Amino acid sequence: MKLATYKDGSRDGQLVVVSRDLTTAHYATGIANKLQQVLDDWNFISPQLQDLYDALNRSSGGPSSASKARHAFPFDPRQCMAPLPRAYQWADGSAFVQHEELLRKAGDAPVPASFYKEPLIYQGASDDFSGPCDEVVCASEAFGIDFEAELAVITGDVRLSATPEQALDGIRLVMLANDVSLRHLMSAEQAKGFGFVQSKPATAFSPVAVTLDELGDAWSKGRVHLTLQSTWNGRKVGMCEAGPEMTFHFGQLIAHLCKTRHVRAGAIVGSGAVSNKDRSHGYSCIAEKRAVETMQDGKPLTDFMKYGDTIRIEMKGRDGQSLFGAIEQEIVPLAAPATQRGTV
Repeated sequence: MKLATYKDGSRDGQLVVVSRDLTTAHYATGIANKLQQVLDDWNFISPQLQDLYDALNRSSGGPSSASKARHAFPFDPRQCMAPLPRAYQWADGSAFVQHEELLRKAGDAPVPASFYKEPLIYQGASDDFSGPCDEVVCASEAFGIDFEAELAVITGDVRLSATPEQALDGIRLVMLANDVSLRHLMSAEQAKGFGFVQSKPATAFSPVAVTLDELGDAWSKGRVHLTLQSTWNGRKVGMCEAGPEMTFHFGQLIAHLCKTRHVRAGAIVGSGAVSNKDRSHGYSCIAEKRAVETMQDGKPLTDFMKYGDTIRIEMKGRDGQSLFGAIEQEIVPLAAPATQRGTV
């Protein structure tokens, strides 16, 4: 099934069930109001949502459908918050070691051997995610604004010391992410040896989060074997394969977190920027493009994002249809009033 959260003026929004083709939706009122409620009692609530999802899909078949979702309405991604608008935990990995190899090679820095043995993960802010069509508000272009096209999973409870295989059983939902990075703030933070804070503003997520069965055989061994598309200012810059080169699968990422602690229902774990060794697939973040330019030309030629730039991130299934809906965001300055930017 596919789940989304509609804006209603509150911090956590209203849970809606969305049809498979992303055309219609239905409030889950009477079953659950918030996605966190579902995650906390998954085995009891999710079958009820599945029934509503099935009815919604039958209803989209036309007037002759035997069963209809009586109060369905057209689905509008612009009304969406992140599927889980705030989470108990947001842990973002760097599961594609190729990404680290490329960035470090451009900076004449070696990749530590440990990067190939266990995942690299940072703890991000989870109290204020962005919706799929919300603007990326930044105080200065000089911060080096970059997008990062990723996959992410939402978990149920996963116990302390869980194995990667056990951790896979704890995955409830999959979605896309734009883990915005402020590259020019990163080096100073990393030099302190205590992780990212200012260089990682609010992460945005796709309109819907989907259960694993929606991925079909594209979900295999903890990886999503589909193409992640990134379109910057209307130009497609990334057609990156998300499955084959994911060094650490989602079960391994979650198990890494569980080495010393429990992971509770409502935790979100990201893959890091999807990256391929074959550069013809393009890139999922500008930093990679700049790294390639540095190695080829001695310096980066591509600027980071500017005010007015747009980014679109999407993944399509084997049938060519959008699986999660698209993340579509514009970079805007901090001081610009929303009413002057024509936002809804």
